[in-house]
Amino acid sequence: MSARGHAFGIDIGGSGVKGAAVDLTDGELVHERIKIPTPQPSTPNAVAEAVAKLVAQAGWEGPVGITLPSVVIGGIARTAANIDRNWIGTDARALFSAALGGREVTVLNDADAAGLAEDRYGAAKELAGLVVLLTFGTGIGSAVMYNGVLMPNSELGHVEVDGREAEHRAAASIKDRLDLTYPQWAEEVSKVLVTLEDLIWPNVFVAGGGISRDHEQWIPLLTNRTPVVAADLKNTAGIVGAAMAVDAGIAP
Repeated sequence: MSARGHAFGIDIGGSGVKGAAVDLTDGELVHERIKIPTPQPSTPNAVAEAVAKLVAQAGWEGPVGITLPSVVIGGIARTAANIDRNWIGTDARALFSAALGGREVTVLNDADAAGLAEDRYGAAKELAGLVVLLTFGTGIGSAVMYNGVLMPNSELGHVEVDGREAEHRAAASIKDRLDLTYPQWAEEVSKVLVTLEDLIWPNVFVAGGGISRDHEQWIPLLTNRTPVVAADLKNTAGIVGAAMAVDAGIAP
């Protein structure tokens, strides 16, 4: 953390590379977030150049936390969701560090970063125990935290539910593709949540992703036993979680 209590986070997605300095006392962005279109194709070198451009534009000199839509183990990307397949096997931490002149870099999964942020500053900040964030979008991302400690790369969207992967049953994209009503979609989400809560017995689910903005239309319809709350931080969660990770030295 800098003397001002700030850290810098970057959230890499399929369409945009977004970043900002974060005030870690309250999780608020210090300045307007900067967004650069994700290069197409989104190869490792091209994305690293975009990250360097964004950090230079912000005038940030210190360590940088970065999210990827990937399983990240030891700084190495092991999967690639909505980014170029050449990321698989790439030492992302070394790549970004080199692009930023050798400075300290932490790289983690994007849903994990969002979970950290919601746990400290958002919907789960007053809650102890096991918290599970699920991001409902093209797929279902997940983050699992126990008393604020991240258990990285959970990938709960791939759990099988009645013979189908959870995200093939209840991602927000499935609702759109099949033109499901909120009651119909909530029934599918409930099936997924019941399967997950029978496996790991969380204290609360935090529902994220763009569809969480409409949470009043579907969260009350869920029939699982575990409380479900809507995420608070919306499109800043990845940036905030990345900043938290580099400040705390979290490096899955």
